[in-house]
Amino acid sequence: MDIPKRGESGGSDFAGKSVVVTGAAAGMGKQIAAGFLRQGASVVAVDINEQALNGLKEGLAPELADRCVCYAGDIAEQSVNEGMIARAIEENGRLDILVNNAGTAGHSEPITETTNDDWNRILAVNLNGPMYAVREAVARMLEQEGGGSIVTIASVAGIKGCRSSVAYSVAKHGLVGLCQHTAYAYMHQGIRSNIICPGAVRTGMTSDPGLESPFGRARIMSGMDPDLVFGDASDIADAVLFLAGEHAKFINGAVLVVDGGMSCN
Repeated sequence: MDIPKRGESGGSDFAGKSVVVTGAAAGMGKQIAAGFLRQGASVVAVDINEQALNGLKEGLAPELADRCVCYAGDIAEQSVNEGMIARAIEENGRLDILVNNAGTAGHSEPITETTNDDWNRILAVNLNGPMYAVREAVARMLEQEGGGSIVTIASVAGIKGCRSSVAYSVAKHGLVGLCQHTAYAYMHQGIRSNIICPGAVRTGMTSDPGLESPFGRARIMSGMDPDLVFGDASDIADAVLFLAGEHAKFINGAVLVVDGGMSCN
């Protein structure tokens, strides 16, 4: 089995729920999608890497794979975001939960080393894409009974501007604003929007040290514990499932930092 197990299988906290997870083929997204599936949800798993998406589904137990729909596309594109939500509604009749997880990293570039191409690429994936997804999800949730829940993965770079490249930090700060605005604007319609800010997590989305800005990296690390405490992708998945579910029904617009204490300095 390719998907690591976490907790009891066959749970039913999300039985019958319709979920979309972006960046679902690896790392945190893979754990998040698998967690929803194990707890009874039907999941549209979205990723730019179609081969890895197929690997995700092939690694699931048959009873989970039956409830997993793969949707390949680049979330920087508006049409992909609209299409993935339309697919969830087509498959399940509604959209209960959206998890904006997909993202791309920078290389610790400060503003003086940031090119237009770097800036535009990182903001397109990390901010524009989630905006398209949230906009479409809210529009569909307003049409259905019961509203819905949105959980967006930002970063400690979204609360501590020194923690990554300037474009990445700006995008993650933007996500916090996007999601808190959404939480307040639609709280009377039963739509919740919460944010998770992970710290250092063991995933495949890491910069190549050989490509990083030496100056930027030195400035980032100068204010941090040299022995970083790393979390696992499953730690973030647990937080997502909590915020998406009924146990968090009175939590809206929250910024949940999941970083082992890294941002306390």
